[in-house]
Amino acid sequence: MAVQPEGTPCWADAMFGDVEGAKSFYGDVLGWTFGEASSEYGNYTQAYSKGKAVAAVVPPMPGAEGQSAWCLYLASPDVAAVAGKVRDNGGEVLMEPMQVGDFGSMCLARDPGGVVFGVWQAGTHEGFEKRGEPGAFAWAEVFTREPEKSDAFFPAVFPYRVQHLEDDAIDFNLYNLGDESVLGRMKMGEEFPPEVPPSLNVYFAVDDCDAAVTKATERGGVLRFGPMDSPFGRFAALSDPQGASFSVIDLGRTEGEMPKISDVD
Repeated sequence: MAVQPEGTPCWADAMFGDVEGAKSFYGDVLGWTFGEASSEYGNYTQAYSKGKAVAAVVPPMPGAEGQSAWCLYLASPDVAAVAGKVRDNGGEVLMEPMQVGDFGSMCLARDPGGVVFGVWQAGTHEGFEKRGEPGAFAWAEVFTREPEKSDAFFPAVFPYRVQHLEDDAIDFNLYNLGDESVLGRMKMGEEFPPEVPPSLNVYFAVDDCDAAVTKATERGGVLRFGPMDSPFGRFAALSDPQGASFSVIDLGRTEGEMPKISDVD
């Protein structure tokens, strides 16, 4: 698999105080299996779907305990240059660019509206070994209360072209690389409680959205929204038992007409 174009979602991981609990939950809900913990890298443990690397879980670093959350990494050939663009455009670098063995280099950043994301410069680890299939990453959306800040920031840091979804019910934009939409941007409305922070929400593909929701809630997860049909697939938003939010989507079950999309100058 070739290294992804700059700005493409390329990897996802999450810190969990109870890693074994997380492995058990996601193993049940998404069918993941897990590799050996890498003690050299803080017991970083990769998750696999039918033998293909799709994500990772890791215990928190000392002093970094707190709310579990998924972190999405965006590809870049130069993580240091991205860190500079983050600062130049009103964002914040949370973790300075660092080498991770021969796997690659990373940094963590936050946009001016509070959305945290990672940047990954691939070495031997090029990221997702599959996507858009059950058990793997399918899509992601910037959830923000300040959409104008995200819409200015992300296309300044990455080579995105912005398009607008013409839907009166939601304020939603698409961030495109060439002709491909790689991220969505959703304005957080009143349906999001004030305590829910802005985030980059990750969608994992499943065979059956309703079955995944049932399994997740049986295992202590919380249904936040859905399941709901859409032209893009049947989806639902969840929180796992440790509070990390994510969504599931059955890409094969689509309903309704695709909304009109217009370019944003």
